[in-house]
Amino acid sequence: MKTYIPVVVVVVLMLAGCKPAHQNETQPVVQSQSAVAAPAAVEQNDCELTLGMDAWEPYQYMTVGNTVAGLDVEIVQAVMDNMDCSLNVIQGSWLELLTLLKQGEVDFVLGASKTDDRETFAYFSEPYRQERFQLYVRKDQANLPYTDLAAFLADGHKVGVVNEYYYGDEVAALYADEAQRSKFVGAIISELNMARLLDEEIDGLLEDSFVGASILRRKGLDKYIQPHSISLGNSDVYVMFSKESVSPTQVEQFNSGLAQLRDNGSYSRIVEKYSH
Repeated sequence: MKTYIPVVVVVVLMLAGCKPAHQNETQPVVQSQSAVAAPAAVEQNDCELTLGMDAWEPYQYMTVGNTVAGLDVEIVQAVMDNMDCSLNVIQGSWLELLTLLKQGEVDFVLGASKTDDRETFAYFSEPYRQERFQLYVRKDQANLPYTDLAAFLADGHKVGVVNEYYYGDEVAALYADEAQRSKFVGAIISELNMARLLDEEIDGLLEDSFVGASILRRKGLDKYIQPHSISLGNSDVYVMFSKESVSPTQVEQFNSGLAQLRDNGSYSRIVEKYSH
């Protein structure tokens, strides 16, 4: 597993147009001095929340004009508009953001899986979409005759994962097996796993199918790395809120806003933009 974390500059931005929205953890390398941590109970007429953003195109990313964009971002922005909340954004790695979330310096993160451990320090919204993780391999190994990840690992293949991502029960069970654990290689971002795959340091990597396709296309790597037939199935994802800075009432308000977004057709219109 990765034992160091490079310095990442955390950027605080105002989201344009939004106004009244299995490794040991380490301390974040840097923290924003201008981030505003929400108090334990924020008045509805003075709502300001901080989103921790782990760049994950097409769900959440920064454009060339330093505008926060993506499917998840647009959904949350629409809900925050209904909640009359302004939104600050801190960008960092997933590992750093989890630490900030526990401390209440980040109020929520997107695209999270619900686990028993996370429920000790976080509230979860209702699920707002699903994800499917895919095994990616070098092009010349795309037809390797494996039907599941366990068989792939059993033949000695190493798989790249992102630190503190939750890939579902199947991967969690494999990682819990000491005989298999060393075959998982951690990285701070998926792009590093792709570089390791091309350098033959690992034999495959796990990534969300839409995110993987987006990175490969953007980096021009789709000629060298391709999806294998092995996938981990669909699972629900949630908005994860800090128990240190967000109240259960605010989470209920978010869920109500999300339901309203589905009912009035706005949710479907946002998803449609990213389905092509």
